[in-house]
Amino acid sequence: QVQLVESGGGLVQAGDPLKLSCAASGRTFSRLAMAWFRQAPPGKERDFVARISWNGGSTTYADSVKGRFTIARDNTKNTVTLQMNSLKPEDTAVYYCAAGIYSSSPRDYGSWGQGTQVTVSS
Repeated sequence: QVQLVESGGGLVQAGDPLKLSCAASGRTFSRLAMAWFRQAPPGKERDFVARISWNGGSTTYADSVKGRFTIARDNTKNTVTLQMNSLKPEDTAVYYCAAGIYSSSPRDYGSWGQGTQVTVSS
């Protein structure tokens, strides 16, 4: 089990960039796949955004963010980031960092952060 804390959310205008960070604590971080999910509106199932394998060698993106978002990790610092470019109003959501099995399903991730709000105005 790892503990995850996201940061970097905020209010931006359409077309702006924003970078989210997720700091992890726990000795197993470097052995786990990491992913970002988002949820909007509250109560809706969390949607897959991006994932990265334990060593950073593989990444996958949702079609809606492909070419605009980049996920990366640094196992020496226990961090994972999500660089978001060309943001659109439909990217508005609470973004969650998750640790688990390399999958696009939220059910395969056992550790979650508290979430960070991203709001994109038009």
